[in-house]
Order: sequence, then C-alpha cells, then structure tokens
Amino acid sequence: MEDRRRLEKSSEDIEGDVAQIADEFRAGFERVALIDRPAVAMFGSARVAEEHPAYVAARVTARLFAERNWAVITGGGPGVMEAGNRGAREGGGLSVGFNIELPHEQYANEYCDIEYTFKHFYARKVCFVKPSEGFVIFEGGLGTLDEMFEALTLIQTGKVLDFPVVLLGRAFWKDLVDWVGDELLREHLISPDDLDLLSVVDDPVEAVETVLSSYNERVTE
Repeated sequence: MEDRRRLEKSSEDIEGDVAQIADEFRAGFERVALIDRPAVAMFGSARVAEEHPAYVAARVTARLFAERNWAVITGGGPGVMEAGNRGAREGGGLSVGFNIELPHEQYANEYCDIEYTFKHFYARKVCFVKPSEGFVIFEGGLGTLDEMFEALTLIQTGKVLDFPVVLLGRAFWKDLVDWVGDELLREHLISPDDLDLLSVVDDPVEAVETVLSSYNERVTE
C-alpha cells in the first residue's frame, strides 16, 4: 500500500511538472508571437558595467539593428543584456528580454518592451531561437558559451536554418576560435565546413551587416 501511494504521488508530481513546463512554453510563445519584425538575439556577460567595451559595443550594435527596423532579443538581465535592450530602445526599435530566475546575478533590466521571466533554461532557449534570424555574441562566461555552442549545434545538425553566428571582439574570441579550428578539426571532431558557421568581427557595423546580408539572401532566394 505504501509503495502504491508513493507511485501515485510520483505520478501526480510528474503531471504537475509537465503542466508547469507546458505553461511556461505557452507563455513564452505568446511573447514570441508579439515580435512583428525580423529579430536578432544578442548574448554576453551579465557582469560587465556600463563603461565596459562589451557593454558599449552591444549598445551600439542594438541601436543599429533597431534603426533598420529589427527587434533585439536578449536575456533580459544586466550587463551586455541591458546594453542590448537599451540600445534597441534608443534606436526606436522593439526591445525583447527573456529573463531567467537565478539565485544571484540576474534581474530584469528596465529597457524591455516585451519581457518574460523563465524558470527553465531549455524553454528560454527555444524562445531565443524561434524568432531569431541571427545571433551576435559579445564577451561572456559559461552562459554565453553555452548559448553560442547551442546555436552552432542546432545549425550544424540542421535543426534550425543556417543563420549567422557572429562573435564581436577578435582579441577576446581568438584563442577559442583557434582551438576549434586546430584541435577539433585536427582530431576530425568537426568538419571543415563547420568553421564557416562562425563569423568574427570587431565592428558593430560589420556585425549588423553580416546578419542583415544573410537574411536578405535567404528571403530573396
């Protein structure tokens, strides 16, 4: 009898978890549906201050996208995310923040027109990818690297369109890109074509033009 009660409780817990996850996806998709124009996802560290070069570059990049009538999607928090949403707002564009509940570091910034706070990273990632036509990635830590490699994996495996993944800041990304091109390729852990999935630039204008050019090529094919 005790074992049966434990099984019944476990089943109820599972149903509750599934319902909670489904509700989160539904709420996220409802926000995604409000994005009425092409969108770019921008990622980077939550830990950088307003005067940091990555913050400055993200703010400029987002403003340039907004001036071209693109939406800017970030993780909705501080640092580079705040810079992206702030720049989009300053450029008169649509500023989207998909935040995440964390025990530290993360809080919603004040520059979002559309905002939702997720409990689960996987639901949040789906909502980053679903409306995006490209990723621009700035200096960041483990979370930023996770988002970058997630995007590359989805493109490599054909789960999403082959949209551009742009790394801004050659000096910061050089060692990682060299390691991918040397070690992974030498060991045949990736294909030579996989190296073409990444673009590395130094200038916000070049980052924007890389994403827009790829998008224009796709929509005119």
